[in-house]
Amino acid sequence: MTEIFTIPPRAIFASNPARSRGRLHPQAASATRTTFQRDRDRVIHCTAFRRLKHKTQVFVAHADDYYRTRLTHSLEVAQIARSITRVLGLDEDLAETLALAHDLGHPPFGHAGEDVLDEAMQNYDGFDHNAQTLRIVTQMEHVYPAFDGLNLTWETLEGVVKHNGPLCKKAGDRKGLPWAFTAYEGWAWLEPHTFAGPEAQVAALADDIAYNNHDIDDGLRAGIITIDQLMELPLVGPTFEEVMAEYPDMSRNRVISEAVRRLIGKWVDDLLTETHTRISAANPQSADEVRAMTAPLVGFSDEMMVNITALRKFLGENMYRHHTVNRTRTKARRAVRELFDVLLNEPDLLSQELYALTDGPKGQATARVVCDHIAGMTDTFAMKEHRRLLSMDSYL
Repeated sequence: MTEIFTIPPRAIFASNPARSRGRLHPQAASATRTTFQRDRDRVIHCTAFRRLKHKTQVFVAHADDYYRTRLTHSLEVAQIARSITRVLGLDEDLAETLALAHDLGHPPFGHAGEDVLDEAMQNYDGFDHNAQTLRIVTQMEHVYPAFDGLNLTWETLEGVVKHNGPLCKKAGDRKGLPWAFTAYEGWAWLEPHTFAGPEAQVAALADDIAYNNHDIDDGLRAGIITIDQLMELPLVGPTFEEVMAEYPDMSRNRVISEAVRRLIGKWVDDLLTETHTRISAANPQSADEVRAMTAPLVGFSDEMMVNITALRKFLGENMYRHHTVNRTRTKARRAVRELFDVLLNEPDLLSQELYALTDGPKGQATARVVCDHIAGMTDTFAMKEHRRLLSMDSYL
């Protein structure tokens, strides 16, 4: 069968790597890669990206080899983002970069770990995983001789921090901005009062498409939710019904795979249809015009948003707060909090390299060093470190 899809021409409002606003530290251009391709490669090769393979998505990373981790989730987001940007004529490499980088700042144990760190850091400027991603790619990765961080382009950095929308109402307003964001010397350079570019908007919604639909997959295979329960949901129920009607004798595993595949396709189709409508109405002539709009250019229809709201409510009530997930979350919260407290009060337990950056028990600098240290841990390392520091059964 002959493929009928043809790649659309580059949209006039797509981000153009040849016209990037550049890097904080100027570097010579590559002869073989665009600026956005170099950003993608830097993200893939960084330490924080590799650690995502052992960080929780919903189920603790070591629970089973099958369930998604932050790494496999990020790869799935990148695939969806590339597909959408290809149809819209946007820059696929930038969208992929943002998809791969969007969860670099997540601590171990998913949102449970983030909530604990934010609570623990309330007297020390707080913790935010998006701002932590910026901190990682601008300061905490130490691989280049001339600078700290990855020295990513302006477009990638602004997409990392603004993929969920503007952070403030007017230029230069730092009120309410996370500390880790304003601590970056170029924070105002990233224009936090505007929307992100079109590729970042795509990456943000590709994230929604990936995690909502793949959480259905993981939840069903874990036995936490059932297909019968899903039948009551708009869009989801009818999709499972159509698959089972078309393939009445197919195995449960294949039914799940086919239904989730179709659901992802329906979300993507809706996003493309709605976004094309918005493009026709707004007629943006550049990526900067997209940033200056009063509403996102990329989005779902109102009908799809009703479906999404119903699914999120269902997953929140039946999966994310299921007793088996709650039990793991409780243990994870306790482990992260106990790790934080012992290291904050006894910073000499840290490595010599980290200890040299502290300012004594309960100090401001110590708190940030401890927070960075724990946020960078994988689930497995956090559990081992907790045993080493707090269990009498472990002496090494």
